[in-house]
Amino acid sequence: RQEIQAELKEDEAPLSLTAFPRLGCGFFTHPPFQPDPINGISKSLFFPDEAINQGHIRFKTLTRNIRSRRGEKVAINIPIFKDVNTPSPFIEDFSHLKDDGSSAAAAKPDHIYMDCMGFGMGNCCLQVTFQACNIDEAKTLYDQLAGMCPIMLALSASSPIYRGYLSDIDTRWPVISASVDDRTEEERGLKPLKNDRFRIQKSRYDSIDSYISPLGRCYNDIELTLDDDLCKELIDGGVDELLARHIAHLFIRDPVSLFKEKLESQDDETDTDHFENIQSTNWQTMRFKPPPANSNIGWRVEFRPMEAQITDFENAAFTVFIVLLTRVILSYKLNFIIPISKVDENMRTAFKRDAAINEKFYFRKDVLTESTPLECAQQCGSSGGCSDVQGEYELMTIKEIFHGKGDFPGLLALINLYMDSMEIDVDSRCTITQYLMLIGQRSSGTLQTSAKWMRNFVLNHKDYKQDSVVSEPIAYDLLKRIVNISNGSENADPQHLFHHTTKSSDSIPEALYQAEAFLDQKSRKTATEADKPHQDFQPHPSDNPLSNGLVNGD
Repeated sequence: RQEIQAELKEDEAPLSLTAFPRLGCGFFTHPPFQPDPINGISKSLFFPDEAINQGHIRFKTLTRNIRSRRGEKVAINIPIFKDVNTPSPFIEDFSHLKDDGSSAAAAKPDHIYMDCMGFGMGNCCLQVTFQACNIDEAKTLYDQLAGMCPIMLALSASSPIYRGYLSDIDTRWPVISASVDDRTEEERGLKPLKNDRFRIQKSRYDSIDSYISPLGRCYNDIELTLDDDLCKELIDGGVDELLARHIAHLFIRDPVSLFKEKLESQDDETDTDHFENIQSTNWQTMRFKPPPANSNIGWRVEFRPMEAQITDFENAAFTVFIVLLTRVILSYKLNFIIPISKVDENMRTAFKRDAAINEKFYFRKDVLTESTPLECAQQCGSSGGCSDVQGEYELMTIKEIFHGKGDFPGLLALINLYMDSMEIDVDSRCTITQYLMLIGQRSSGTLQTSAKWMRNFVLNHKDYKQDSVVSEPIAYDLLKRIVNISNGSENADPQHLFHHTTKSSDSIPEALYQAEAFLDQKSRKTATEADKPHQDFQPHPSDNPLSNGLVNGD
């Protein structure tokens, strides 16, 4: 943040923000540009092409191709927050924006309408990528973390404002999902299949549709649309059935960006760009990442649902919590898996306003008892679909999930138990304790989510007219407040964030460098003695509670 600020002008500031509150409102860019709904790439009424990243042609290509493949502009409809002076029904007139009638037809009453990819992919998020020690561990993390996605989405909620209006949701997920929904009318089930191959239930940006580990097999209780020929080819090539079905499901999608040079020059024996072209444009809550070709990078898993928080401390807290949770899952062999259909229900619940404190989510009652794959298969009696697992899960509040309920200890208690068993220096433990304190107070409702705090800021602003409109002065004051909180010049509101300090250093201790060098040298020696190709040493993830956690962005 300091390095970015050093490159900016005096009146510019970097913000960690999930959604800019007035994206698509008049002249919201600097310099200002006019949208071109007739000849523009996106044909948006609100979003000028100049606001699309100019650094690579890929971004404009994605925008154009998603619209072209769908056969029409994307239609994003988000329920508006109905205040006392909000028109009812809330219906906007787009005629002065050169609407040809298509936007008026696509917009729903009492909804905030948006019409291009930029409204979703112009948002930000907090993602964490984990390095697994092997493919089996990667599959385990993928499945076990899937059920946490809606819960962490609700807890990290920080985007209640869209196109200058207060919405009745708290998260970006339905916005970004609709913004890249390239399905045709046939694929969406609006017309019988004639020209397309599949009826596809979800946007290519949505929650996962299947588990890929043996333990998750019997919880795959929804029909999986997949390319049968590709699935058979993968299985015949030695890929296990669950992973083959997962990949064959991803590949029901068409490419939305393809460059001529790649078609002419790529060597498919050594290059995986064509695979990544489809893999990386299936934007799901979790991503299973095979090792790149000709690289020492191993199997990885991305945790993708969380929203960006306004301070570095909050972002660090959510990141460290997820890292610690993976260590606890692997060390104690916890089981968080519930039927995939219930994860979908949880996702729909997570979008709602104040879901973190008002809603309940399906969660396992006993996470400490892990069934073996054999036991799971015996329980199911088949390779897919569960018939006797309803007693394994129940509806819980987020407070109960994190702090416990009856015999269920709660996630924070399990993490603290794990921390007590580790050798952690005092300074690091102090910092981690504050991170967990934030997660604990957000999950209990003692502290507000960022979305709740932003919504209350607008509702209590002197210029707010109780009409759901977030005017330019209100948005400016909100962002100015966020800047001052994030750079430390103002204290955060105590309802949202407590005062925190850290004893952790920005630099890595010399002792740690020496330890890594020793272990690396040892692994090289072992590989040489065994006459094996050299591999960089990678400690087992459970050796260090903070190992292998890397922060990414959308």
